[in-house]
Amino acid sequence: MRSSCVVLTALVALAAYYTYTPLPSTVSDPWKLMLLDAVFRGAQQASNLMHYLGLSHNLLALNFIIISFGKKSARSSGQVKVTDTDFDGVEVRVFEGPPKPEEPLKRSVVYIHGGGWALGSASTQYYDELCTAMAEELNAVIVSIEYRLVPKVRFPEPLHDVVRATKYFLQPDVLQKYAVDPGRVCVSGDSAGGNMAAALSQQFNQDANLKNKLKAQALIYPVLQALDFNTPSYQQNENAPILTRYVMVKYWVEYFEGNYDFIQEMVVNNHTSLDVKEFAALRARLNWTSLLPASVTKNYKPVVQTTGNARIVQELPQLLDARASPLIADQEVLQDLPKTYILTCEHDVLRDDGFMYAKRLESAGVEVTLDHFEDGFHGCMIFNRWPTNFSVGIRTRNSYIKWLDRNL
Repeated sequence: MRSSCVVLTALVALAAYYTYTPLPSTVSDPWKLMLLDAVFRGAQQASNLMHYLGLSHNLLALNFIIISFGKKSARSSGQVKVTDTDFDGVEVRVFEGPPKPEEPLKRSVVYIHGGGWALGSASTQYYDELCTAMAEELNAVIVSIEYRLVPKVRFPEPLHDVVRATKYFLQPDVLQKYAVDPGRVCVSGDSAGGNMAAALSQQFNQDANLKNKLKAQALIYPVLQALDFNTPSYQQNENAPILTRYVMVKYWVEYFEGNYDFIQEMVVNNHTSLDVKEFAALRARLNWTSLLPASVTKNYKPVVQTTGNARIVQELPQLLDARASPLIADQEVLQDLPKTYILTCEHDVLRDDGFMYAKRLESAGVEVTLDHFEDGFHGCMIFNRWPTNFSVGIRTRNSYIKWLDRNL
């Protein structure tokens, strides 16, 4: 009996040690976030072990765990019709909101889920419920794209899927089928989905053959660049819950099918050192000392290496591709982009990507709404149902849908 008590006490102490992570008092529901982060870290470590043992690629294993705990079939409710179909060979889940007698044509949102280009699905409970809520509250048609994931495909294939499905949807006969107003279509996404939404919006803005243009873009804590991993938010939140700096760099390397040996060098900006000539022309577009307000930069200093590893950019030229890093696009590309909503969170390595993009868009004459949440963390908007219901998750979702309602 005594030995059992000792073992139990030891296990409880070990679990408490593993779960506890010092968090700022300003973050939403800190103890609940610790538990959520511990579960996610456990899943990551289990998938890394499977990778090490040669049983599966770590991202495939991690996504299997995520999907297993939250997959939802296409099930219509009393107000929203939900169907799985494909648009030009790309799987999509379509949510059709209730019609309004006074509005025969509906507005629409093309939604791109996040997950580091490697995780998640339009069929997971979190995204299914988000899109259902959007369809019902906005009386809209929501198209959630099931793009192919890393490591089965690499950049730019996920983006190609998103572009192909959206172009198909914007065809007049398809819009007519779903009773969608061609002048009221928005593209949106969170995290890596926000990355592809921004890239798609830039591409469509430059496509002279595209008759139906987007009315708006809504980017939720988007990842927008891979050239400076020492912005103030990356420094401040390097070990933040859900998404650490190291993990974000790893997602980029996986997206580009790069060498894992590059990860640590990229963390310290060795890939964009002063001796990397390819980056010289883009440096001003990522100069956060001029793009970020003093309230954000605080006492943080830029990390610019004099000498680094030019081989990284040579082997991964995708780093300099604006389709991967929309923040580095030419000013001419940013002009005439549709009105934009950018949601950012204080406790997120990607906070400054959103801030800098908002500033560059404003400088290009684009109407921008920057919606910042001081108690937010990466991924929070999809966490609004028990047991992962966060106060900031509910508030971010409501704020996002409210903006869409007013601007779409």
